[in-house]
Amino acid sequence: MFAWYLCAMHTSEASPARPGLRERKKRQTRERIAGVALRLFAERGYDQTTLAEIAEAADVSTRTIFGYFESKEDILFCDEPAYFEQLKQMLDQRAPGVTTIDALREFIGAINQPDENALLRKKIVRSDEALRLAERARFAQAEQMIAESITRDLGSGPGDIRPSIVAASMTAAFTTMRDRIEAESGEPISHEQAMALLDDVLEFLRGGLEGLRAD
Repeated sequence: MFAWYLCAMHTSEASPARPGLRERKKRQTRERIAGVALRLFAERGYDQTTLAEIAEAADVSTRTIFGYFESKEDILFCDEPAYFEQLKQMLDQRAPGVTTIDALREFIGAINQPDENALLRKKIVRSDEALRLAERARFAQAEQMIAESITRDLGSGPGDIRPSIVAASMTAAFTTMRDRIEAESGEPISHEQAMALLDDVLEFLRGGLEGLRAD
């Protein structure tokens, strides 16, 4: 999906029940490791930063890091699992008559401005072609969710490739427009620019989907 933008944001959601002390400490440790790693990636470079250096800066052992993350890449993209779960819930639980595009617009519209770590993560990924490719590969999961949701919109049967094509088109359209804006300005796309692009692209895709449903 729109990895270049969405992974730099945080969705608004109701506060869950307060976790116990042990769970809070685990969460704090995980967040400390991730925050320290992001700062080191930005200062020294992603490839040049080792897990041992992250452990030392976070005042934990390397073994402790592996208790929370499988790799440096997992640390960098640590917000993705929660994002994917929220997206899946939104698409699976949409009300009758609400299309995939309607649900996506509502989901993305509820996204808050990025915090410091999110902006730092976006900068790190943007500066490294290999990380941009890794981000896109990891977002295949989200694209698959969208394709499955569009399948329900169209009432498609097995073997229908149209939902996958539409989902891939969303990613391609946003990425192309984002790259053009950032190439002209030299700066990451803003929240306002992203939302304007979102509306333009989704409106275009809405027309295409309505045409497919009419066939």
